[in-house]
Amino acid sequence: MFTIAIDGPSGSGKSTAARETARRLGFGYLDTGAMYRAVALGCLRAGIAQNDRPAITAYCRGADIRLSFEPTAQRVVLAGEDVTTAIREPAVSAWVSAVATNQNCRSELVGRQQAVIAAGDFVLEGRDTTTVIAPTAQVRLLLLADPRARLARRGAELGGAVDREQLTDQVLRRDHDDATMVDFERPAIGVHVIDSTDLAPEEVVRRILALAQAAGLDRSGRAVLAAEPA
Repeated sequence: MFTIAIDGPSGSGKSTAARETARRLGFGYLDTGAMYRAVALGCLRAGIAQNDRPAITAYCRGADIRLSFEPTAQRVVLAGEDVTTAIREPAVSAWVSAVATNQNCRSELVGRQQAVIAAGDFVLEGRDTTTVIAPTAQVRLLLLADPRARLARRGAELGGAVDREQLTDQVLRRDHDDATMVDFERPAIGVHVIDSTDLAPEEVVRRILALAQAAGLDRSGRAVLAAEPA
């Protein structure tokens, strides 16, 4: 199995880069954050309070979450319902840190994510993919960008659906909260860093593909060497 793990803060461009890299290589794509969002949506609908950690844990452990891993058509299904769009709503974005900062939930979801990537070649992205989920991935990458660029990107992505205060909360406050659980803004040993502030998405993908090739993968997604762990 060949794994490319990409971490980074909100708005760093990791989702765009991960999806396009997976598409070009014919790999599966795993957005680890989508699982946290699905749990947050379920808790929100169930009327669970954000500070009720035992209830959040119980919901998470029993949650029926199914993801498709097609990079161009990701789908998230919660208890049989397609919630691909619903998990991106502002109310869920405001709730998701209550899940991400719950260590019991993290342990549950990390186990599920590791089971996914053990079954094939994957590009995965999130906060702790390089250090917790896939610490032996052949390519481990931290994608960074300055706050202004990140806010601008996320604002364009949301198309004006949230105001500046909500946008700042979604991007900067969530990163601050998540950083209490995992240090995703400083690279661990062996993790490559790309600052995407002034880079076009195509250039970011090109650099990731170059790292994959250096680790023993050709452009068609076929391992051509015995890759050394990063």
